[in-house]
Amino acid sequence: MATQIKFVVVGHHTRSYSAVRLASSIGAHLLIDDECRGANWNHRRAVEWAAQQDCRVVILEDDAKLVDGFLSLVAKWVERFPDDLVSFYLGTGRPPQYQAVIAQRLIEADRHCWDCITLPRLIHGVCYSPPQAALSGILARWDTAKPADFAVGDAYGAGIIYPYYSLVDHADGSAVEVHPDGEGRAERRRAWRLACVASNANG
Repeated sequence: MATQIKFVVVGHHTRSYSAVRLASSIGAHLLIDDECRGANWNHRRAVEWAAQQDCRVVILEDDAKLVDGFLSLVAKWVERFPDDLVSFYLGTGRPPQYQAVIAQRLIEADRHCWDCITLPRLIHGVCYSPPQAALSGILARWDTAKPADFAVGDAYGAGIIYPYYSLVDHADGSAVEVHPDGEGRAERRRAWRLACVASNANG
């Protein structure tokens, strides 16, 4: 029997059109931040919603661009790693302090023909799926002062699985989040490697 998976899209009100379009394409629940409360607040809402479901949940941001075959590829990864947090996006540019490590891990994966790498932290919130059994603990340890991706991953407290080929790309438009460090986001924020060409229809 195929693993049941639900999806939830977190979106900012200035990108509501993209968020609705993405959610509709995969039958996802939609959570729009209408009051600029921030990604941390909205991702926590997504994790709270996920904790109320009876199956695995994948959380996506409104600027995720799905590869062709996204749904079937996600199913294979969560079936393979039912007890791990899986990030379906591994991006360039941000966070800059992890880019050298990512490059080294991908070279090592090439050498050994691995199809995924692990990192000690969740460094992107574009598309990820925590194991269902971990959600209550993530919520209990949640830090509202951290960026959303760090809040999720640090509360999870274990290594993160990153498929060698990302299942989503990042639209990389203008940032809507006011980041705690006060720095702009000028770096190119795209997937290191994609499973296939991103679909214009997000399907």
